[in-house]
Amino acid sequence: QVQAVESGGGLVQAGGSLRLSCAASGRTFSISAMGWFRQAPGREREFVAIIRSGGGTYYADSAKGRFTISRDNAKNTVFLQMNSLKPEDTAVYYCKLTVVRSNGDTDYYWGQGTQVTVSS
Repeated sequence: QVQAVESGGGLVQAGGSLRLSCAASGRTFSISAMGWFRQAPGREREFVAIIRSGGGTYYADSAKGRFTISRDNAKNTVFLQMNSLKPEDTAVYYCKLTVVRSNGDTDYYWGQGTQVTVSS
């Protein structure tokens, strides 16, 4: 089992910055990718960014150039630095961990979410 706990959300004005963190615990040696998703009221959860165990990153178009995902493998933590925030970035942000079992099967674990609110 793996657990994920997010932190760092809050209220910020448009143009401001926030840094989200997601700390993983449990069988962290089996974590491969670590990612961020978000869900705004009345909308489906959407992909934001992902970082793989080798360090490769991929971003949603809405995040490119403004958000940066990084990870500290020693601390089993993934970060999302969000700059130039816009009101449309307002959402609950969720951490998603991809875990590969010894038999090759993949499991996914979600954090509880952290609220990000951007005022105009």
